[in-house]
Amino acid sequence: MSTALSSGGSAAAGAMPAKTYVSIGQIKPLGAAPELPSTGGGCGTSGGEGKASCGTSDGPDDMPQEVWDKVKNHPCYSEEAHHHYARMHVAVAPACNIQCNYCNRKYDCSNESRPGVVSQKLTPEQAVKKVVAVASEIPQMTVLGVAGPGDALANPAKTFDTFRMLQEQAPDIKLCLSTNGLALPDQVDEICKYNVDHVTITINMVDPAVGEKIYPWIFWNHKRVTGYEAAKILHERQMLGLEMLTARGVLTKINSVLIPGINDEHLIEVNREVKKRGAFLHNIMPLISEAEHGTVFGLTGQRGPTASELKAVQDACMGGANLMRHCRQCRADAVGLLGEDRSEEFTLDKLEQMEVVYDLDKRKSYQDKVEVERQAQQAAKHEALAAAASAAGVDDDMKVLVAVATKGGGRVNEHFGHVTEFQVFEVSAAQALFVGHRRVDLYCQGGHGDDEQLPSVVNAINDCHAVLVAKIGACPRDELLAAGVEPVDQYVGEFIEKAALEWFNDYRGRIASGAITHQPRGDAQIRQGAFTGGLAEAA
Repeated sequence: MSTALSSGGSAAAGAMPAKTYVSIGQIKPLGAAPELPSTGGGCGTSGGEGKASCGTSDGPDDMPQEVWDKVKNHPCYSEEAHHHYARMHVAVAPACNIQCNYCNRKYDCSNESRPGVVSQKLTPEQAVKKVVAVASEIPQMTVLGVAGPGDALANPAKTFDTFRMLQEQAPDIKLCLSTNGLALPDQVDEICKYNVDHVTITINMVDPAVGEKIYPWIFWNHKRVTGYEAAKILHERQMLGLEMLTARGVLTKINSVLIPGINDEHLIEVNREVKKRGAFLHNIMPLISEAEHGTVFGLTGQRGPTASELKAVQDACMGGANLMRHCRQCRADAVGLLGEDRSEEFTLDKLEQMEVVYDLDKRKSYQDKVEVERQAQQAAKHEALAAAASAAGVDDDMKVLVAVATKGGGRVNEHFGHVTEFQVFEVSAAQALFVGHRRVDLYCQGGHGDDEQLPSVVNAINDCHAVLVAKIGACPRDELLAAGVEPVDQYVGEFIEKAALEWFNDYRGRIASGAITHQPRGDAQIRQGAFTGGLAEAA
């Protein structure tokens, strides 16, 4: 990460080329806004300063009602909703029309958690049967997405057959798809025909000179195209497809993989350009680069970003397209809340033994209860914010990171040793802002802590001042204290934002009294694509 980016990104932004590519034959200078409807697919909020109100809004106050209705129970499009609502992906799209240096599609693989990985490829008929079964067992499952393991629009017949049948059998489930965008302009009419309200486009560059370092080839017009030409075609198709979706009122989320030294500073320009074209959210994700995953970048030593590098790029994009920071880079067959995967409960052989009754009234009744819990979470957060604003403390500009052990519901409710990911909040006197998650390998297995595993768990939250847990053992407590991370188990069952703000008020009070001295924290290690074999063995 360069010094220019760390100091706010203005120098990096200013170094961008004077022009950027858009749709074929329609190259426009930067700053020239495309002709799009004012309320199209974009966020339409007035938050400013990077306020991810589309992703974290308290309610519909700062967006049109029809947009709020689409996002309020979508766990990927609403950070708040992801605490309460589940999603699932079905692996009906195995083919892909481009090659990415960060991707390696693996089939029949159950011990990795990252995009492009599945345990079972499904036919559309099998996929719909599975969706109906999952929705019957998990009534808070509100969203079905086709996210691979290849590209949803490189397999259009399978993708849209799945959507068509699902609309008939489970009409209350929202439909999503993910695409690299190469085939997108040709499929916009079909997307709208099936009422697909949410489309994710992976856009890693707006300059083909950057793109040719990421994409070895694309398959276009019945031939393989490589190098700069391939990246140029892909970029033009992505921009055209994004503009077409915005014009049709489809909500778009842009996924970008942060690759240090290749597109880290360039993502500021990506953010600017997708915002101009109506993108609803921008999700900047860390590169998964462990060599064991078998990607080109992994095998050639391209590293992923550190936690501070990722946050620096995200923060530099504040004020542009609204940011999503709660992505889990899910498998192409993920099931459950973000951060969990229940796909093993719904394998094809198990589906044959299940008696499935799709009860719309039961699902609605359960989701009504979820909304009551969600409103209670909001009330608790506002109460805590009011207390934080009125509390006498030191350094009202202070911001610290706090890790949270949770198993869902937006509460502090998980044992330290049972955590497979921590949620991380940036806490100040003004807010408790979700800024990401840290995946870790399981510390407790078979009822005992693995002391050899503990340092890697601590390193994952080394930039945090505290970790809120439901319970913690003596050994990890001592290890955390030695590393400068305060273990806190006094907020068991509390809503996360309320607990984090109350801890922060106490922390400021201790500083004011001279009991402790505030110290800056170090960096943390992002553990992406964690192996989950330990989970299976411990179950």
